[in-house]
Amino acid sequence: MSEERGYLDMDLLRFTTAGSVDDGKSTLIGRLLYDSKNIFEDQLDAVEASSKQRGDEQVNLALLTDGLRAEREQGITIDVAYRYFATPKRKFIIADTPGHIQYTRNMVTGASTANLAIILIDARKGVIEQTCRHAFIASLLRIQHITVCINKMDLVDWDEDTYQKIVQEFKDFASRLESVVEVTFIPISALKGDNVVDKSTHMNWYQGPTLLYHLETVYIGSDANHVDARFPVQWVIRPHSNEYHDFRGFAGRVAGGVFKPGDEVTVLPSGFSTKIKAIHNMGEELQEAFHPQSVTITLEDEIDTSRGDMIVKPNNQPKVEQDIEAMICWFSDSKKLQMRGKYILRHTTKEVKAIVKEVKYKVNINTLHKIEDDLEFGLNDIGRISLRTSSPLFYDSYHRNRQTGSFVLIDEFTNETVAAGMIL
Repeated sequence: MSEERGYLDMDLLRFTTAGSVDDGKSTLIGRLLYDSKNIFEDQLDAVEASSKQRGDEQVNLALLTDGLRAEREQGITIDVAYRYFATPKRKFIIADTPGHIQYTRNMVTGASTANLAIILIDARKGVIEQTCRHAFIASLLRIQHITVCINKMDLVDWDEDTYQKIVQEFKDFASRLESVVEVTFIPISALKGDNVVDKSTHMNWYQGPTLLYHLETVYIGSDANHVDARFPVQWVIRPHSNEYHDFRGFAGRVAGGVFKPGDEVTVLPSGFSTKIKAIHNMGEELQEAFHPQSVTITLEDEIDTSRGDMIVKPNNQPKVEQDIEAMICWFSDSKKLQMRGKYILRHTTKEVKAIVKEVKYKVNINTLHKIEDDLEFGLNDIGRISLRTSSPLFYDSYHRNRQTGSFVLIDEFTNETVAAGMIL
């Protein structure tokens, strides 16, 4: 039991991988899983058999991650594939995202919850358009840690000058991005396994960590917002049983800050104040709750509170407004963004109607230039718009809190998710 408890309490790192086609993303993930002993014998046997069938020279580790048949047949990644693995130090969730420009929306989806982004660069090609696009999306989504893996070092004879030149090229581009906090560069060969899990014997000039060591030790404790207390109410729990006759709890997931029994809180939108009576989780009472815990909070006073309301601290409240400025990524391939178009907007646990007031500009995601003369948003376009909602949202800027600063737009007739947004 203590082993299981230890596993549950382990730190979790979510990371995303991005790179252009054939940069070796899937091979890298396969290598990570293989060298860190996170693969079962039967999986390995299946991959070996599949590699032989395809006529590959050696075991094709990419086949471990490309799950869709179309991906395996074309040798490319199409959908976001989530992989789970663990080492004694940490648990990991990998979002393997596609490199092609037509799958930008898949990359945005996969990266939206990540703490860290691995960007792969082919040592023979250096920084290309797609590298810049992936770095821009990582910065747009406020991923604080970027790890640039310069892959295929075996094909440039493990040359340090080639590596240093690419490091400089990437730094020059990254200096124009807003929110990148930490960039780490690692020269690797995913195919041969150099500097992925085991230290390379071919690059003695590189003194930094291997990729796995970096993933195990990168500090992500400061990424979540533990300052602004935010608890969007998802569900009201009334058991109506003899044992819990008068129980009335508010269930949801902490989106920011720390809550403790006895804390003064305010419920939005009513503005009524009370104190937290207790915090429950799986039958036990907690002394505190913080992101990303899911808990049930009971209050000392009977305040009318329902789904979509938010419990906050009285001296630190979110913005409460109906006019929203946001960057969006357009997801729909059948519909275009309509000026004055009406959509359903889903933000935390709240759902409201929204109308597009103004389309400001689109971003050319390869050059970072603003496009102001063509304002029609189609699939995978990214840009800035203004919205007006039917009732106020309780939000922070996405920069400050990724949970309370993001939303999705839904087509009210087809129920299709047409865009993801980040509030400015």
